[in-house]
Order: sequence, then C-alpha cells, then structure tokens
Amino acid sequence: MFTMGTDFKYQYAESWFRQMDKLIHYVNKDGRVNALYSTPSIYTDAKFSANEPWPLKTNDFFPYADNPNAYWTGYFTSRPALKRYVRMMSGYYLAARQLEFFIGRSKSGSTTDSLGDALALAQHHDAVTGTEKQHVANDYAKRLSIGYKKAEELVSTSLGCLSESDSNSRCSSPTTKFGQCPLLNITYCPPSEMNLSQGKSLVVLVYNSLGWKREDVLRIPVMSDSIVVHDSEGREIESQLLPIANASSHLRDRHVKAYLGTSPAASPKFWVAFPASVPPLGFSTYFISSGKRSASISSTSTLNSQGSESRNLQVGQGHLKLQYDAAGALSQYSDSKTQVEANFEQKYKYYIGQDGGGDDPQASGAYIFRPKDVVPIKTDGQVPPMILRGPILDEVHQQINPWIYQITRVYKGKDYMETEFIVGPIPIDDENGKELSTEIITSMATNKTFYTDSSGRDFIKRVRDYRSEWKIQVNQPVAGNYYPINLGIYVEDGSKELSILVDRSVGGSSIKDGQIEIMLHRRLLNDDGRGVAEALEEKVCLDDQCEGLVIQGKYYLKIDPQGDGARWRRTFGQELYSPLLLAFAEKDGGNWANSHVSSFSAMDPTYSLPENVALLTLEAGEHKDLSAPASVDLKRVFPDKKIGKIIETSLSANQERAAMEKKRLKWKVAGPPPKENVVRGGPVDPSKLVVELAPMEIRTFVINFDHRLAAHPI
Repeated sequence: MFTMGTDFKYQYAESWFRQMDKLIHYVNKDGRVNALYSTPSIYTDAKFSANEPWPLKTNDFFPYADNPNAYWTGYFTSRPALKRYVRMMSGYYLAARQLEFFIGRSKSGSTTDSLGDALALAQHHDAVTGTEKQHVANDYAKRLSIGYKKAEELVSTSLGCLSESDSNSRCSSPTTKFGQCPLLNITYCPPSEMNLSQGKSLVVLVYNSLGWKREDVLRIPVMSDSIVVHDSEGREIESQLLPIANASSHLRDRHVKAYLGTSPAASPKFWVAFPASVPPLGFSTYFISSGKRSASISSTSTLNSQGSESRNLQVGQGHLKLQYDAAGALSQYSDSKTQVEANFEQKYKYYIGQDGGGDDPQASGAYIFRPKDVVPIKTDGQVPPMILRGPILDEVHQQINPWIYQITRVYKGKDYMETEFIVGPIPIDDENGKELSTEIITSMATNKTFYTDSSGRDFIKRVRDYRSEWKIQVNQPVAGNYYPINLGIYVEDGSKELSILVDRSVGGSSIKDGQIEIMLHRRLLNDDGRGVAEALEEKVCLDDQCEGLVIQGKYYLKIDPQGDGARWRRTFGQELYSPLLLAFAEKDGGNWANSHVSSFSAMDPTYSLPENVALLTLEAGEHKDLSAPASVDLKRVFPDKKIGKIIETSLSANQERAAMEKKRLKWKVAGPPPKENVVRGGPVDPSKLVVELAPMEIRTFVINFDHRLAAHPI
C-alpha cells in the first residue's frame, strides 16, 4: 500500500489526481504490479487474503508525542467551555429524540435534526478537542446554539402535549407553553423569576431520559424567601433556601448580556433546593408558590473568623461527613454507612506553560502540554470560608484567590461530595501562560497505578512512567503521564477506591502515589506549531471590553471499599451524561390535575431497565453483582405499542446483523489467545421480545410498530 494524504498536504485535488492517474497508468502498463485507487474494504480483503498472523493490541495509544518534549495531552482540556457545551447538548439531544418519538415526528414543525447535525460536526478531531482557531470554535458553538433552539421548540411542544389530558391523540399545538433555562448554571432562568403573588404558581416539569427511576435534588433560582413547594399530589415537600453567591451573580450579570445582548432583570436572591423523584422515560411535576415561609433558610456561619466556629468543622447531614481544619482546608472524608474513612487534602496549582524560547522551541499550546514550572496556589485567607447548613444539603463556600471560587456540597441523601468551581479570568499580567489543575492528595499507597475511562466505557489501567509495549524514556514526567478523562478517574490501594467523575472531557493523572489531579482550564500565550497558528487565549467581550474566559463546572468525588466503586461510577456517570431536563410553566389558579397529566412514564409503570443497562454498562468482572448479563423486556419498555417486527442490525443500523455475521472475517492472532472470553447476548425471541445484554455490550435494533394494533397512535 502506498499511503496518500496528511495534514496540510494534497490541497489541489485536480492536479494531484491527474498526476496519480498517470502514475497508475504507467505502473500497470509495465505489468509487474497492479496499481489501483483503493478503499478500506479492498485493502482489508487484500491483507486478509495474505493469511498472516496479526498481533493482538488491547491497550490504546495515549499519551501520544511526536517529539520528546511534545506530548499531545494539552488538548484533553483545551477550550473547556466548548467541551462542556458539547456534553450538555449531547444529553439534551438524547432526551429530545425520545420526546420526538413519543409524540410522533413532525413533517413541518421543529425536529432534532439540526442539533444532531451540529453535534456530529462537533465530534471532528479539531472541534470538541479545542484545537481549532477561535473563529472556528465560535462557529461550532453557533451551530450548536441554532440546533438547540430548534430542539427546544420540539421539547416544549412535546412536553405540552404529553402533559395535557388529551395527549393520547396526535398533538401539535398544545395550550401549555413550557419554557427552558439553558443558562441555569449561571443562575439565569427567566421563567423562575416570575411574580408568585395573586395565586400564581411556577410549574416545574422534570423529565428523566434514563430507563430507571431517579431520585435527585433540584436547585432553582427564585426571587422570594416566602415560598412553598408541592408535588403532583398536592403534598408539601421539604425544601431549602440557599443565598446565591456573589461570584455566581457576577457570572450572570456579565455573561447573560455578553451572550444574549440584553442585561438581565433584577437578580434572584436564593436557590431553592428540593428532592425530586422521576419515573423512567417520564416526568414528574412540582409546584412552587408563594405563601407562609415553608422552605428552610440555610443557617450561615464562617470558619476561623471572629465570633464564628474556630475549631475543626464537620459538614454533612447524612452518613457522609467532610471535615475541615481551622484554616479552612478539607482534611477528612468519612462515611458511616460503608465504614470508609480517609484523610485527604484538596488543593489548586497551575503550570506555567513553556513559551517556546531557548534551545527547544516547543511551546505549550492548544495541542501540546509542556509545563515549565508548577506554582501551588495558597488561599489568601482574606475571605474566611462560609458554611451554609440545612435539612437537604450543606455547602462550604471558599474564595481561593481572586480568580478561583469554590463551593463544596454534601447532600443528605447522597454518598458523594460535589465540588463546583468558578475559574477565571486566568491572569497573564506576568506574561506567563497558565494551566490550572486541582488535586486530591491522600495517603493511599497506589503503586504508580491509576485508571481512566476509554471514551466513557472501559476503565484502562495506567501505570506512571510505563508503557507495556516498549521501554519509555521519561522526558516529560507530568505531560507524559496525562490521559484523557471523559467519565472519570480512580485509584485504589487494596482496601478502598477513590473515584472522581467529571462534567466534561478533561486531562488528568496521578503524578504521585495517592494523588489525583485534573486540569480545569488553560490560557496560553504562544502557538505550539501544530497548525492552529494561534495562541489558546480565549476571551469574552462585552461593550468592546474583553476579558479572559471564565468557566463554571463541577466534579464529583466518592471513596468506596475496594471493589464497590464501579456501581457508582457507572450509574451516577450515566446520570451526569443524561441529566434531568427541566421545563417551566405558569399556573394561574385552578387545579393543574384537572387539565394536565402530572406524572408520565413511557414504560410499564411497574418496570424499569436493570440498573446496569443504559448507554454505558459494566465491564465483565468490574462489579460482583452488576457485571452479569441483563435482560430487557421490550413489551414493557413500549407498553402502549404493538411490536410488529424486530431486526437486529449493526451498531450504526446500516446492515442487518445476520447478514453482517456471515461476512465476518476470522483473523489469525499471533501469540497466545486473549485471556478473557467475550460474552455476547443471544438472539431475540420474536414472541417473547426479551433482549439479553452482556456486560459492555451495545446492540442496535430496528423495530416496526403495528399501527393497527397499537393501543395509541404513534
């Protein structure tokens, strides 16, 4: 095979193919070699016909370097806001497509097509990776925004139809108009800022796109502290008010105007937090109204300040407790339910990016992570940590330095800690680019070993300064040990596991035993010479004034007994990818239940998917209970529809599996056979319609519904 093509080459197709045509002509005229334009399938058939043994590769190609000091590990974090936007839209797209199916696809109205196209484009290797020019990144974001607006219309219509009592008939113009809040993360949600006086209520519809029941805590910005929350049965439920931090209000004030072109109205004063229970592939409804104060206002205190708590502090309303020392540093994690206890610290630091000067001109940039030095960030101590306590959750607010704000949350009914960070603008007045990381430091003896996910599925074992297929020369001890993290990272020591899950793709590692670090943000001043021809210097501009990009994000941490962490990483990881979808409407008196359905599930109400069945599932041997085949009863997944025909296809649904299996090539494998036998689910019985899924298996089916026999029209 003669390879043809690479970056920045072969840009003049007519000239190249004219010359290649001549070359092929004269080679074939000689007769000793038959030359042709090949395709992947022609090449594969040719290699298979050679009947040679092939080595079996089970690991991946990370981290990659094209020079001793040029590890392509910076792009794992580059453009973190775009990475988060893609992740958010991916989860939203999944939910929107389900709702589109429930009410029937419109021939003339809004669809999910535009958002699907924008997301597909964003998967390009120079899109979500952050390795494009700034104006190209802007275009990707614009396409996602346009696609979202069209999908938003579809979602609002679908939820309106499903929530109205006559939704069993085809519906296209419901009377109920639901609004949504894509900027809820910066406390901007116009529907929830309504005046709740004179008997009005805010209707909160909560949709769950997963196949199992979910229990979660919702947080919605509100204007008043005199509110009460009811469920769909009219029962008052426990709620808690938390004051909105100044850092969050500043994000709202600046970025809403920058994004939408208009300044927001008066800022809400509180978050109201309350528990929600939502059925699989369905929704629940909650009502927020004005009245005699029912929501508990969080008690507030400060740590290590005059007239406040001066000793070690413990937060947490349930079995999970976090302890802070007198200086405000996190020092201990304990879970009375699992009997896990660990001392640990959480810190920030930044790497100074290499500027490309000196003998080796390689700079740190959009692709390359090449640190010149590391600087620990110490809390300046000017603002003492603030502690908010309540019946649902506790929060610890910390101003780490002028450009890092952190909120740590512990929920009463949850067994993990949540850390929200607001970072930026990263200062560059010293003319140094910076790459910010946070790290968790424990005393765990992890023997240079840690685990990161592979595209959100298998967790792959990583060993610091080691490659299984060759002896590595360590030129970059930090950058050369960074790996992509799409779902999470964990370490273990024989008695416990420490796991961190993320809300977007980032880079991370375990640079020292017992330590995990993840890179949160990058702002660099030099191009790294890999084709972008720009420095990674993102800005947000407002009124002709530009500042460095500020990002807001979260990560989640849990410590489990050895072997028990997989359940949380898989189930909660899926909930992170497919968050609850919130929609809002106004109720002006009257009884909502008289004209609306307050609870809905597309599945049999007595059925939910097995806990280990979703877009992600468990690897064989990963969990003692969930790493086993699971069954899905399609009749109960679609209880109101008659399945006429089911055909299993390839994963991309472009050919039938049975025909594909007949053409499968059986390759010779060099060396010993793989240690683990691959388990696969069996064929589907057309009468029982039960699908068996093996661990880590994904299967695709095309289902034809019989419209004549369906309980309701599709």
